[in-house]
Amino acid sequence: MTEETPGFEEQPDVPSGATSDDAEPQSATPSAEGAAAPDGDAAAQLVGLTAQLDQARMALAERTADLQRLQAEFQNYRRRVERDRIAVREVAVASLLTELLPVLDDIGRARDHGELVGGFKSVAESLETVAAKMGLQQFGKEGEPFDPTIHEALMHSYAPDVTETTCVAILQPGYRFGERTIRPARVAVAEPQPGAPPVKAEESAETADDKESGGPDEG
Repeated sequence: MTEETPGFEEQPDVPSGATSDDAEPQSATPSAEGAAAPDGDAAAQLVGLTAQLDQARMALAERTADLQRLQAEFQNYRRRVERDRIAVREVAVASLLTELLPVLDDIGRARDHGELVGGFKSVAESLETVAAKMGLQQFGKEGEPFDPTIHEALMHSYAPDVTETTCVAILQPGYRFGERTIRPARVAVAEPQPGAPPVKAEESAETADDKESGGPDEG
């Protein structure tokens, strides 16, 4: 039997040339595949986020286009409604003014005959003022060229002192509302004498000057 020396523990055999640190098990170092795995996950997440961002941008562009289209349609609708409202108002006002024309004709005849006096004159002038404020305009003057779009010829004659068809008398004044003629002026017209030589503008001007100066100078 061998005797154990007290105070010494039996140590495991260590190869020669090796230190005690080499004897301890070394911790496993991360492999290249383990280190590359987190980077691959991050790249995949970045690709997914980029795809989601692109989808969000596309959706935003579509919604923006829809909103712009709806806004344009609403503006067009408002313009149509406003245009229709103005048109309906003009038609209603024109109809009302057309019904008032016989009354205005009576007022004009009473004025021509000197019968527009007293309280009737005040009422008549107030009515004419209201009609003018609503946009009613009277037209038709003696001496203006005849225009079939705004004049209605009720009488016809020939005159040597006219160079074109001319309104020589206003039998009934015309009225317009805005750009709309609600009644043409009823007139008497005169045309140049058949076969008469046309009067030149220079001769007409000289004749007018002679009339203003009292006739041509005598030598």
